[in-house]
Amino acid sequence: MSGLAYSFHIGNDKNKKKSAKKQANNNSSKSTSLSNNGIQNATQLSKVNKHNLRKYDNNPKLVTTIYGTDDLYKDVQKLYENNFELVRYMYNKQQKRDDRKIENYFEHISKSNRDLACEIIIQLGDMKFWKNTPKDFQYKMIEVFKGQLEDLVKIVPEFKLANATIHFDESSPHLHIVGVPVKDGYKNGMKKQVGKSLIFTKDSLKVIQDKMRECCINSFNKMYENNYSLKKKRKGKNIDIHTNDMDYYKDIQIEHLERKVDNCEKIITKQKEQITVLQKQVQYLKHLWLGLRKFFLDKICFKNDKNYENIAKELYENQLFTKEELNHVSYGAGISTNLFKEDKNKDFER
Repeated sequence: MSGLAYSFHIGNDKNKKKSAKKQANNNSSKSTSLSNNGIQNATQLSKVNKHNLRKYDNNPKLVTTIYGTDDLYKDVQKLYENNFELVRYMYNKQQKRDDRKIENYFEHISKSNRDLACEIIIQLGDMKFWKNTPKDFQYKMIEVFKGQLEDLVKIVPEFKLANATIHFDESSPHLHIVGVPVKDGYKNGMKKQVGKSLIFTKDSLKVIQDKMRECCINSFNKMYENNYSLKKKRKGKNIDIHTNDMDYYKDIQIEHLERKVDNCEKIITKQKEQITVLQKQVQYLKHLWLGLRKFFLDKICFKNDKNYENIAKELYENQLFTKEELNHVSYGAGISTNLFKEDKNKDFER
């Protein structure tokens, strides 16, 4: 069997260039796979929440949360409370100065230079592999990704899970994991703190990725009853993967654009159909109104043929009928009159 591509991508906050931030602003998630992709504060966490749970396009049908709730933001807040509240209390108890106390560790980290949370994206197989596969076939990846969560907890127990969501609405099924790296044993400050730079290093990530790759393909072959192997790991991509180097990223972007175009075309087609229906209704009402007015005028002519000119002028002055209509009906009714004969081509604007 041909090899499958495996991607284990983790964000980092070392690169804070304006160009990287500008690129992030152009993406739906307001983040990129550049080095500034780390979730550095509450605002970025809120944007990741919106993207991962697809709240920006109200399309949750193809999004499956396998850990946490439908509110990633609150999941991270709860994780902070469960892991840091006691040590925060003990730390504050030892402080003699109020300005050194930490009232809320979640908000404290959000305002610092450290990442508030960490996002990991896992994908197995590229767009070519998953193209034209039925959804039932893709949904088997739920169990594979659940296995990846269990493996990640065993391999990196310091990484505390907050939320894990699978996306089936793009070119390939992939898993978004959001959690907090928690390091114990600090001598300065709180004894337990957020410690991403100590837990996820270049060397540790190499070990983590190798173990996760092996676990993933084994779980995949067991679930799909097959014997696939993995493509060779690309060198120099242990910490972060640039979007230009992600095999599936451009395909995902193209697919998003194609989906938007299809939606626009459907909206345009629907609007055209509605316009056609409205035009037919307008024509019907117009004919109905003209028919009623003709019937009404015929009755007047029949009953009041001696006073027709006076009646006709009054109807015209009240803008109930045009000159052309009055002359036409008078001719049809057999009434001989020179009404508006001299300027029958001129008419008031209705």
